[in-house]
Amino acid sequence: MLRLPTLQAVIQDNVTVALNEDIGSGDITAELVPLEHQAKARVITREAAVICGVEWVNEVFRQVDPSVVLEWHVKDGDSVEANHELLRLSGSARALLTGERSALNFLQTLSGTATVSAQYAAKVASTQVKLLDTRKTLPGLRMAQKYAVSCGGCYNHRIGLFDAFLIKENHLMACGGITPAIETARRNHPEKPIEVEVETFEQLQEALVAGADIIMLDNFTPEQMKEAVKITDGRAQLEASGNITDETLLSYASTGVDYISIGALTKHCRAIDLSMRIDL
Repeated sequence: MLRLPTLQAVIQDNVTVALNEDIGSGDITAELVPLEHQAKARVITREAAVICGVEWVNEVFRQVDPSVVLEWHVKDGDSVEANHELLRLSGSARALLTGERSALNFLQTLSGTATVSAQYAAKVASTQVKLLDTRKTLPGLRMAQKYAVSCGGCYNHRIGLFDAFLIKENHLMACGGITPAIETARRNHPEKPIEVEVETFEQLQEALVAGADIIMLDNFTPEQMKEAVKITDGRAQLEASGNITDETLLSYASTGVDYISIGALTKHCRAIDLSMRIDL
């Protein structure tokens, strides 16, 4: 059985891969700096952001040179304005230069995900709905981005293909329909939650009778979702998905559904503009 690794193990693996990719056989440019030179540096954000990635940065310098000292002025989940100083570093000039890009790559990418998530969460703050991420993540950074989503105030859907069923249109075609798919899922893994995607009220009724735990309402209008909430009457949790835009998000959130899944939380994020300034 596949076991989910701890976040710290994920961070170590993420950083090891990034440093191997960047440094390769050695940082030949940093080697131009005399070995004994010490330096100080500071990291600032050039734009407003929700910060995420502190432990990834710590791990970068832990692996590059554990003697580098990091003094953080923020923590994951903090909101900051432009030109805010996030971090001060001191230590080997070579180590600071070698770790700079990998550290900033993690910090700016994860802060970008957290910032987008916070913006979406703010749009539905007046409702009870929970916004969920999806599996539309950067390859190799699934856990990192899902952590960033939570720092931004949204929630995680399943981590991967192993921890919950999500039976969609293509699965239903291959399985022979909603009822046999749910029955087989319950038989194979009775401990796993079962979610099924439906596109009509008839499919919704079948999913309820078959005992789905969560039902994804695909491309329903807000009016249809309100009707689906009435039909369901608490017998399953409901998730809205498909063609939900910034402009329509609040109308869907106000229908009474439990969740709205949004691929844009991880798929459309833009890295935050950060700068690391080194003083030799």
